[in-house]
Amino acid sequence: MERSDVVILGAGAAGLMAGIEAGRRGRSVTVLDHARNPGEKIRISGGGRCNFTNRLLTRQNASERFLSRNPRFALSALSRYTPADFIARVEGAGIAWHEKHLGQLFCDGKATQIVQMLVEDLRASGGRLQLETSIESLRRVGERFVVETSAGPIAAEAVVVATGGKSIPKMGATGLGYEIAKSFDIEIVETRPALVPLTFAEQDLARTAPLAGLARAARVSHGKTRFDEDLLFTHRGLSGPAILQISSYWREGDAITIDLMPEGDIAALLAAQRAEAGRQALHNALARHVPEKLAQFVVAEAGLTGRLADQSNKALARLAEQMHRWQVRPVGSEGYRTAEVTLGGVATDELDAKTMEARRVPGLYFIGEVVDVTGWLGGYNFQWAWASGWAAGQAV
Repeated sequence: MERSDVVILGAGAAGLMAGIEAGRRGRSVTVLDHARNPGEKIRISGGGRCNFTNRLLTRQNASERFLSRNPRFALSALSRYTPADFIARVEGAGIAWHEKHLGQLFCDGKATQIVQMLVEDLRASGGRLQLETSIESLRRVGERFVVETSAGPIAAEAVVVATGGKSIPKMGATGLGYEIAKSFDIEIVETRPALVPLTFAEQDLARTAPLAGLARAARVSHGKTRFDEDLLFTHRGLSGPAILQISSYWREGDAITIDLMPEGDIAALLAAQRAEAGRQALHNALARHVPEKLAQFVVAEAGLTGRLADQSNKALARLAEQMHRWQVRPVGSEGYRTAEVTLGGVATDELDAKTMEARRVPGLYFIGEVVDVTGWLGGYNFQWAWASGWAAGQAV
């Protein structure tokens, strides 16, 4: 039987990071993955440029920007391995990067540069990458673990589960990590798609269909949570960064509130226009401020007709209600097929926050997306992968 000090299940962001750090500590490391290539979600992320971290992440705001049954669980790893640490690693590899809005950092070139950096670091640390190898089962035998694979069994002192969540199954995502956790009686927090477009019922789609393809800055709210980012109308409902963000908080049956013009007070603007443009049809007057199709939609939703001069202040207030506080109740999401991440996962109560080791199963670790820690859009989930992988790599 083949032997390794550490076997890591999954050659994604978290798994590669853990393998590098364990190898640098002198441990013999084998990283397994059923895929043909490592880091496939890294490769496709950020439009192929990999939004690899977020400069705005701090210890003070981390518990707000990560969703979990225990939002403070992630603080230990995130405060010990920070965005600055990963930026230094990227720069040390000679990878050029740039910052977009809201602290999001991207490679100037292709995301494959990040994958190549990680693979080269793994090899330099003495770690072995074994691809196109299916993981069939994991069991405890005495003081060791035995990983049954399509290439034969491997015995290990420690096993790190970095298999990711269920999102984007076409990339090979499975629920393997959850199955492993359950086999050791480790609790799983209910999983669901996150950072995902939301879908409308047929009657709502019939009204919004003419807007498909329209994008604009918006403020999207669910309860006390709100995001000011772009929104996109689609043939199925709504997408864009603002919607992906709010989808992590939304639950089926909930309504969301959308301000389609957060930069101004449309009632005041139209009231001021009445003197010089009162003869214009209301939707034409509104189209001075927003795209024509959106103007037509908002006027229709408000149930108004006629010229701007015919509108009372009460009517303009009704129009403003539709523009600034449009309430819609999605019926679902596009699911794991397009979700960027999976909410829920291995319960943080089951893990040591410093090492990521299962409290009741010594030698078994869970890192990255498989854990009940989910970040905002914009590099936060990669930073969790780097930080949790780094933390486990110091301990295995």
